[in-house]
Amino acid sequence: MSRVYVGMSGGVDSSVTAALLIDQGHDVTGVYMKNWTRDLPGMKCPWADDLADAKRVAVQLGIPFKVYDFQTEYKQSVVDYMVREYEAGRTPNPDIMCNQEVKFKLFLDAALADGADMIATGHYAKTSEGKLYQAVDMVKDQTYFLYRVTQDALSKTLFPLGELEKSSVREIAAEKGLATAAKKDSQGICFVGSVGIKEFLSQFVKTSPGEIIEKESGSVVGHHEGAIYYTIGQRHGLNVGGGLPYYVVAKKMDANKVFVSRNINHDSMWRETVELDNLHWIADEPAKDAILHARFRHRGVLKPVIRDGNILKLNDPERSVAAGQSAVLYVASECVGGGIVAS
Repeated sequence: MSRVYVGMSGGVDSSVTAALLIDQGHDVTGVYMKNWTRDLPGMKCPWADDLADAKRVAVQLGIPFKVYDFQTEYKQSVVDYMVREYEAGRTPNPDIMCNQEVKFKLFLDAALADGADMIATGHYAKTSEGKLYQAVDMVKDQTYFLYRVTQDALSKTLFPLGELEKSSVREIAAEKGLATAAKKDSQGICFVGSVGIKEFLSQFVKTSPGEIIEKESGSVVGHHEGAIYYTIGQRHGLNVGGGLPYYVVAKKMDANKVFVSRNINHDSMWRETVELDNLHWIADEPAKDAILHARFRHRGVLKPVIRDGNILKLNDPERSVAAGQSAVLYVASECVGGGIVAS
């Protein structure tokens, strides 16, 4: 069997991943990726607890355990990228960039250089011959976050959880008595735990108050703490009271203005065509007659699309598509790639 380095985050999914690979006869080494350790005011980064949990499970399983320090590279390729995108008025997905640049590039390269034949993670996805497929558990499926991983990287990757329901993963962890069996899944930004995006960004960017303007009338209906904090379709956090709810329909970053409407059917809220930048195909580009479906957010509904170059045409309009988000494309159960929403 192969020598497999498992990315162990200190959660139940990666813990069970390591246990299953041992059961399958692989020579398993656990690796904790030390990506982010910075505390924020009033919010403690959970990295030390996660590291301790990962190490505890490795001891339980009787496998070697290593720590890879990627903090410098992570700051440059994931955190700085995210901040730049928000400053430009876009809505990036740091989890996608983390997978592209860290887990399936830095981690993979370091593991192979250290003697591994393969790597494995606790993602809910399936891979075969370097192609990517949706997991059995469609609620937990994480192919949306993996669409920018290369075919070469996937050919050296194992996803043991791809055939399992989340409930089964919990049961396996309990049966094996793993220390993380009852640990809650992490929420919020991938690298700082439960902290919200507003609290995180406020540590890196300077913002100033601005006007919230009703799109139809041009009237000022409220004020915000910085246009950077708002995204298209947002309803909560506007602090504009009275009557029907307002939705963010546009932003002007240079003027620091946020535009809102009570009309949920406002043209700015719905897209029939979406232009993509930075298209990435995992394997071959889909044939022109391929039946494509697109997903615009994790757990979003798969919608049929017609692709003309980097333009997606939807018969069923999609709501709240923001520049910087990813549109991920599927042919049946295969995730074939996707791109970044241009504007």
